[in-house]
Amino acid sequence: MFAYETGSGTPLVLLHGFGLDHRSLLPLEPTFTGSGWRRVYLDLPGATGTPAGDVTSSQQVADAVVDEIRARLGDTPFAVLGCSFGAMIARHVAHELRPQVLGLATLVGVFVARRSERTLPPRTVLRTDPEIEPLLGASIGHYREDAVVESTDDAETFLKYLLPGIDGADQEALARIAHDYTLDREPEDAHPEPFTQPALHVTGRQDDVVGYADAWRRVEHYPRASFATLDAAGHNLVSEQGGLCSALIADWLRRMRGHVSSNCRTM
Repeated sequence: MFAYETGSGTPLVLLHGFGLDHRSLLPLEPTFTGSGWRRVYLDLPGATGTPAGDVTSSQQVADAVVDEIRARLGDTPFAVLGCSFGAMIARHVAHELRPQVLGLATLVGVFVARRSERTLPPRTVLRTDPEIEPLLGASIGHYREDAVVESTDDAETFLKYLLPGIDGADQEALARIAHDYTLDREPEDAHPEPFTQPALHVTGRQDDVVGYADAWRRVEHYPRASFATLDAAGHNLVSEQGGLCSALIADWLRRMRGHVSSNCRTM
């Protein structure tokens, strides 16, 4: 499995959304610079750098990621962050490898796999920007599928960090995985004891792809979690509300450091 690694320190595994690749999460890099975290950005099966092979379901993706982390990190403690589909995989990883997981973060995460069963707000676009049209050209349709607050900065982020993954994805492999999109069991149901490591779940108030309400239904399972639903944010939350998103992630990183130090003092 391809990985882009940068930084040094405690491992932090980052998992991208469906049909994208690791580059879609690189806008978060300024949040981590100098933070003491070694970032491991994985390309999931079917993404640009990782052939799908015989993977045909989300459960097989999740199992492959667990195997990859074990191979790369052994029993080293690590944290995991996932976005959208990657968040569903991150939740699986965090529960399957809980003894060595320092914390879990999800951004616009898939908490209900079947779209027909999700609680979704109506499609809402808060701001359009005609200046993005010549900038995006033929890619305008891809961008506007999810955009809630259009801007040239957001469009440039899309072109640099998201579009390459869209273009490089194995569409046939993704179609096979999409046909079997659910995990065998939801992680919180397979491991019902509360997840007590520091967690973060960030959702977009105008996200009509995965919504926000389904994540909040798991609030009692995460007693050490910050839950945040951001206004003026759809499924492109990482760019549409980049400042708030980065601040929440920075707080999560601090809480994990404090959690580890506290546990050391009580041992």
